[in-house]
Amino acid sequence: MAQENSSCHYNETMQFFYNKSGQRHSLDKSLLTLVQVVGSIFCIFILVANCMVIAAVITNKRFHYPFYYLLANLAASDFLAGIAYVYLMFNTGDVSPTLTISEYFLRQGLLDISLSASLANLLVIALERYISVMSWKVHSNLTKRRVTLLIILVWSISVFMGAVPSMGWNCICNLDSCSQMAPIFSRSYLVFWSVSNMVIFVAMVAIYMRIYTYVKRKTTMLMSHTSSSINRKRTPIKLIKTVMVVLGAFLICWTPGLMVMLLDGVNCRTCDVKKLKSLMLLLAVANSVMNPCIYSYKDKEMWTTFKNLMRCIGDGTRRQRSTRANARPLNSDQDPGTSPPASDEMKTDDNQSLDS
Repeated sequence: MAQENSSCHYNETMQFFYNKSGQRHSLDKSLLTLVQVVGSIFCIFILVANCMVIAAVITNKRFHYPFYYLLANLAASDFLAGIAYVYLMFNTGDVSPTLTISEYFLRQGLLDISLSASLANLLVIALERYISVMSWKVHSNLTKRRVTLLIILVWSISVFMGAVPSMGWNCICNLDSCSQMAPIFSRSYLVFWSVSNMVIFVAMVAIYMRIYTYVKRKTTMLMSHTSSSINRKRTPIKLIKTVMVVLGAFLICWTPGLMVMLLDGVNCRTCDVKKLKSLMLLLAVANSVMNPCIYSYKDKEMWTTFKNLMRCIGDGTRRQRSTRANARPLNSDQDPGTSPPASDEMKTDDNQSLDS
């Protein structure tokens, strides 16, 4: 047994690792079908809504600032999350044991990359907000080149974090260190993953607490030196509220999952972490659904741009239908080049109608 646990099992399917963990719970087929149908509806909304956010930032020149570029990048990470959820839903249940190791790494890697990208984007947005607030400006002075480099850095780190298990930090050659939730992931990796993400959470909360105290002190000082109220739309407060709501939703949706992964990583035998896996996934999907709604609700300009985009899509569809209708061929017995000339009676009627 010890020799089997210390040897490598790269040629095995996931059925072998699920049997070793002894923790797999199969879903009823009717329940699985319901999950796939409802999940697909949510995923379609995630994909379409986040595409709308990206299109809004591209088409509206008022959004051509560092904050909105980073917000569009956050929407791109949610878009990837929607793709990852679709792939997961149709590769779970009875399909999971039939997956190869590479397919399982791909399934989990997509989820890890999307989570890492979301978290890294929120951290970069927090830093951008800190820079703008400290200079008391609505938008920071970050150049497009620096914003582009930040976006490239975010995705480079995210792809690396998602690929770490497939590059060797796994339990394929040491079955005793396998986790319960992810049968080929090492428990030490889950500890690293959950602790590092929680540290970033704490850092972001600290940044926004610093921003809040500074804004409160600055606002009090300005109000004491002016008789009129401060126009909050011309201060960084408005955008800070939006991103703080996004951060709060992210913390609520992802903190329970990270706690469960940490418990699995420390090998908590009394914790039935497998039963909580579906709830964690549901919260993750809810977070990607909530973000576009938060953008449109907290930012009236974003909502107006959404409506304009939908109106343009509707007008384009109607114009396309009209073009198709005008391009329909005439009946076979009526040729446009040989149509008979109008009779004298018809010409007379037409002239009378014009005179009237």
